[in-house]
Parts: sequence; C-alpha cells; structure tokens
Amino acid sequence: MDTKIENTKAQMRKGVLEFCILCVLEKGEAYPSDIITELKEAKMIVVEGTLYPLLTRLKNFGLLTYRWEESKSGPPRKYYSLTEIGKRSLTELSGTWSELEKAVNKIKSSK
Repeated sequence: MDTKIENTKAQMRKGVLEFCILCVLEKGEAYPSDIITELKEAKMIVVEGTLYPLLTRLKNFGLLTYRWEESKSGPPRKYYSLTEIGKRSLTELSGTWSELEKAVNKIKSSK
C-alpha cells in the first residue's frame, strides 16, 4: 500500500481517537488497558504510548477524572471516567460527528 495513503489513514484515526475514548468512557469508568482493548476490537489501532498522552490531555481539559484503586497483583490502578464537562462535550462532539458523517456520505455518493 502507498505510504501516503497509510499516513492519511493514520491521520484520520488520530483525528477521531479522542472522541472514541470519550465514547468508551461514556459506558463507565475504565482502566487504560480496557480502553485499548475496546478500541482495538473496533479496529482503532492504538498503543499505550498513544493512549496515555491523550488521557492526560483530556484530563487537563477537564473532560476526564480518575481514581486510584489498589490492585491485588501489582501497583495501584488508575481508573478514568467522564466529568460533567466531559459528558457535555461528548454530546456536542456526537452532534458534530453526525453532521460530518452525513456530509462525507453525501459527497461520496454524489457523482
């Protein structure tokens, strides 16, 4: 496959990754490896080195919070969840996603 196309595909995924993370957390709090698993199952290729900076950025924007939980098999675990601001932002982003999806589909289907 052409490397330019691969780069474009990667950029498209990156563009929606934060939105997808918020969508995963809308279902309830999650540990980062659970978020990665859900994203991978949806074919959104992501690794820990990509996820953690995004979680930090979303937390710094006030969209996420986290809590520590002791683990029986290692160090404490950090569980992330949406804040009220995060829930409102997700609602707004969902509307934007729907509009974008309709626009792209309209352009794709017009010939």
